[in-house]
Amino acid sequence: MPDTQYMSQEKIDSLQVELKELKEIKAPKLRKRIDEARQMGDLSENAEYHTAREELVWIQSRIGEINAILYNAEVIADNISKGIVSIGSTIVVKVNGQKKEYTIVGAQEANPLEGKISNESPLGSAFLGKAEGNKIDIQVPAGIQEYKIIKIK
Repeated sequence: MPDTQYMSQEKIDSLQVELKELKEIKAPKLRKRIDEARQMGDLSENAEYHTAREELVWIQSRIGEINAILYNAEVIADNISKGIVSIGSTIVVKVNGQKKEYTIVGAQEANPLEGKISNESPLGSAFLGKAEGNKIDIQVPAGIQEYKIIKIK
């Protein structure tokens, strides 16, 4: 797992809600199902028992994953550096004669279909530290494309 996980406070909050639900609601329910299944007798052919155990293992794994993410989380500060692209910046660029808008986010929040690109992606990392008016040549599967930063929001 990478050291620092950059994300918005909203994403951190949603992970904390998921963690609380897993720990306080879902895991206790599964433990109860496992206990009830044990009381039915022969566990070797008890599908309910095996299904509940598998679900509990998944939940425990997810709890560990969320804990690791939150331990390494760093909140993206809004507009931390005006005029310079940083994590949390929303930028408008011109590429192939078209304007596109991207928000630079941490890997946990990346969603290219929504215009949210990871700071670790080739495109996201190329924009970091640049200013309005800068032109950046980026290698994409179709070849090298020139992006011009029109606006940093």
